Amino acid sequence: MTAGLWQNWVLPGIWITLQLLVYSAALAAVVAFGVGMARTHRSLFVRFLAGAYTEIFRGTSALILMFWLFFVVPPLLGWQLVPMWAAVLALGLSYGAYGAEIVRGALNSVPKAQTEAGVALSFTPWQRMRLVVLPQAVPEMIPSFCNLLVELLKGTALVSLLGVGDVSFAAYLVRLATQESAQIYSVILVIYFVIAFVITRSMKALERKTKANLGVAVR
Repeated sequence: MTAGLWQNWVLPGIWITLQLLVYSAALAAVVAFGVGMARTHRSLFVRFLAGAYTEIFRGTSALILMFWLFFVVPPLLGWQLVPMWAAVLALGLSYGAYGAEIVRGALNSVPKAQTEAGVALSFTPWQRMRLVVLPQAVPEMIPSFCNLLVELLKGTALVSLLGVGDVSFAAYLVRLATQESAQIYSVILVIYFVIAFVITRSMKALERKTKANLGVAVR
């Protein structure tokens, strides 16, 4: 693979993949915490809506949702989504539904005695969530969020089907230009591995820090 192909296609592709990962992860995090906390709400109606969202988006294909947002929504609303943002929306909404279950499970794992202590201190529900429940629940979410983030990284390759120039699309272009598959796809495998490794190491460090704040050691 020549330096020109690397500079013109692969490096920009890596940058686009990282942007997709960051934007999609940010949206997924907002959805996960919003829906996950709603799943533990006292109101049956709120829990029903949050549960419906989770089931719908976990039960649909992120790829088909991406196509739906890009090809079906424009005729309905009269405006066209940029492929990049159609991909971010599809990935963020889909992976956010999985993340919501992680949040719900972690919140429910906090002992009831902790929230009862917050009630005894006259904390409002939001104060109990922010000061008592979340600090204990977040460390429990991190390992599962790490796995989900790595899966999201691999899921970004779907955007190449919309013509977004991510690293997988760049590999396809390089293969067409050079007629060589082994070299470019081996390089792309290594690139994905390196990004995933950085994610796992970073999340592990974050887990150690959050648990250290609670006085819990992490191996």
